[in-house]
Amino acid sequence: MNKLITAFCLAFIFSVCALAQTGEDYNRNEFFVGYSNQQVGRGERDTFHGFEGSYVRNVSRYFGIKADVTGAYRNDDFQATIQTAPGVNTTFRAENRTSIYNFLGGVQVKDNASQARLKPFGHALAGVAHIRTKIRSSSTGLATQDFTLSDTGFAAGLGGGLDIKINDRFDFRAIQVDYNPIYSESRFSNNVRFSIGLVIK
Repeated sequence: MNKLITAFCLAFIFSVCALAQTGEDYNRNEFFVGYSNQQVGRGERDTFHGFEGSYVRNVSRYFGIKADVTGAYRNDDFQATIQTAPGVNTTFRAENRTSIYNFLGGVQVKDNASQARLKPFGHALAGVAHIRTKIRSSSTGLATQDFTLSDTGFAAGLGGGLDIKINDRFDFRAIQVDYNPIYSESRFSNNVRFSIGLVIK
């Protein structure tokens, strides 16, 4: 009888362990950090360079809740010399420093239990974007003037990409492409962003 009880207890313990392992057979957490290239504009697009970081809490094998942050930066310098009086030339200079930050959240779809080498994924994100432009202007004989313009509006990230398995802890994100519309100055800009980097599981 004692042997039967012992066998039953062992079988119960092994069953619980097996169920626990089944519940843990996918990656619960995922971090991404990498380089982001953003093409920004309503017509002809300007290139911005920056970073992207994200965290995914996977609630099942295929679905996760995602938080995503990007920062993108561009510097533009302008200079022109014109004749303002006979024999007098004046040089005008302007320096623009623009930054764009996206703060987005949403869902990611991916097979988080797959041991395959190639792992495609998709996501749908929404949130806000903050755009800031610092302008420094100067001209010959006049003091330098600084201006700052900023705006915050709705933003989204709709797209996906492909991860390549390195080992059980790391993947290489070979490509991520997102449609990144941003609402600022009372209209949308149809931006596109590209990212590559490292996924930590």
